[in-house]
Amino acid sequence: MTVQTIGDVAFGDEITPWRPDTSLEAARSFAQAVGYSGSGRFEDHEKARAQGLPGALVPGIMGMGFLTSMIHRWAPQGKLKHIDTVFRAPVLADHDHTVTAVVTDIDEEKNEVVLDLTIKNAQEETRVFGTATVRLPSSC
Repeated sequence: MTVQTIGDVAFGDEITPWRPDTSLEAARSFAQAVGYSGSGRFEDHEKARAQGLPGALVPGIMGMGFLTSMIHRWAPQGKLKHIDTVFRAPVLADHDHTVTAVVTDIDEEKNEVVLDLTIKNAQEETRVFGTATVRLPSSC
């Protein structure tokens, strides 16, 4: 479901969960695009393991991009005012992850909503969590 205005939002609304592309190829391409390539941690499982990691990682800012993308699909007219994330554990490339959000506050005077955000792996372990404040158009 998409929302157009603040009036379309209710406390507790859940944004439709989304499964982003966390493949090694996607992580590698993103890392190269933002200048993170070369160390192997985002490009090769064996090189990442040699660095003491459980496998190749999805870059953290790529995860923030997943969260932002989900928000903009939910509220295409919304403006992301603030996003804050905590990285609890690695988001591993080639593992399924789900991005979710729930509305936890609505300020109708400012036309803003607060979302609680999560990225969980297939075992339902929270890898990333945070909050976002989104400004939406007025209902009037």
